Amino acid sequence: MSTARSGRILAERPAARGPLDLLVVSQYFWPEDFRINELVAGLGSRGHRVTVLTSVPNYPEGTTLPAYAANRRAFGRFKGCEVIRVPQVTRGRSRLRLVLNYLSFALAASLIGPWRLRGRRFDAVFVFQTSPVTVGIPGALLARLKRARMIMWILDCWPETLKAIGVGAGPLAQASVGQLVRAIYASCDLLLGQSEGFRANVARYGRESKFRHFPNWVEAVYDSAPAGPSPLVPAAPPGTFTVCYAGNIGEAQDFPAVLDALERLEDLPVRLLLVGDGRDLARTRADAQARGLDHRVLFLGRHPPAAMPAILAAADALLVSLKAEPLFAMTVPGKVQTYLAAGRPILAMLDGEGAEVVRRSGAGIAVPAGNAQGLADAVRTLLSLGPEARATMGAAGKAFAQAHYDFTRQLDRLEEWLGGTYQRAGDAADRQETPTP
Repeated sequence: MSTARSGRILAERPAARGPLDLLVVSQYFWPEDFRINELVAGLGSRGHRVTVLTSVPNYPEGTTLPAYAANRRAFGRFKGCEVIRVPQVTRGRSRLRLVLNYLSFALAASLIGPWRLRGRRFDAVFVFQTSPVTVGIPGALLARLKRARMIMWILDCWPETLKAIGVGAGPLAQASVGQLVRAIYASCDLLLGQSEGFRANVARYGRESKFRHFPNWVEAVYDSAPAGPSPLVPAAPPGTFTVCYAGNIGEAQDFPAVLDALERLEDLPVRLLLVGDGRDLARTRADAQARGLDHRVLFLGRHPPAAMPAILAAADALLVSLKAEPLFAMTVPGKVQTYLAAGRPILAMLDGEGAEVVRRSGAGIAVPAGNAQGLADAVRTLLSLGPEARATMGAAGKAFAQAHYDFTRQLDRLEEWLGGTYQRAGDAADRQETPTP
């Protein structure tokens, strides 16, 4: 598995209060590919002593990664940081297994984590909260046991997520999860949100004064241009317009609407590249075949982060989509920052803050979530603009990413918060970091 996200070379910067002892709690970690990898490496490069409490890697396949199973000791340290792993039920492919996966990590990390970390002191506990929110349970427990500050980075709002995906959407389940969220938020000193839209969630289930905007950043692999064309992208006939989607292929991304748009472009030489994996991959493949689009939709599979700049550079436009759900309107998908840095025009079929970032950056066209006709019209518009105008849009996106999603600046802010100097960072200053709707 690649560790490209941790490969950025950072200028060393003295910590505000000297080296910190930090505990990172995350259900997902290297060799799984998440931004937390680069964050840990960055903090370690600045002299902080970082320990990671995580699980057995099994994302996204749902089974234990073969490289880890073959040599577990090889994954005990990452960029000089200690990695402590606890057992869990692997994700599998069913919803029941996924629920068991969530609960088993929270239980194992809460029971085994304190034992494995006995006698250790920490200045702060940093919780990486994608789904599920239950990762906050061991985080809160360990923060209390170690008398450490607790900071949680929210990348997925609960209980709204349950309603959006149709799981546990009943009033009783929503209320129960809401109480859990309140308890976790109450244990936190700061709650970082990947978008300003998450402020409402924090205000509802906690104290808004704890909220800070902490968006995703541009990954290290986009610091330089691709060395050449990607051999992973099949050649296309001259004049073909290539749209590329890269990331999770799931229900939330609304691929039925994407394929509807492609059907409406049958008079144009347009093809769609799908790069990634996910729970809806098989269904999306079958849907494309049933519509007679299998010759226009190419499934390229998953590839390591190091391969992605060249793949994206081969596209004429990059697609990001989410279903029409209130939760999704609150978020800015991480691929938006990636696409901006790739320097290609963006086609966005989503609502809210993510769409607003695309518009404000001048990097592309955004249409409402679920609007297949609007997406088809946006493709026609990009085609009519011509290569030079599209290049200008891509350059605008790249400049916007450099101005607003710089990793070093993000790390500077996090370092202050972890060191307890966050009182100097008011909400108004945070909102200036990234333009918001």
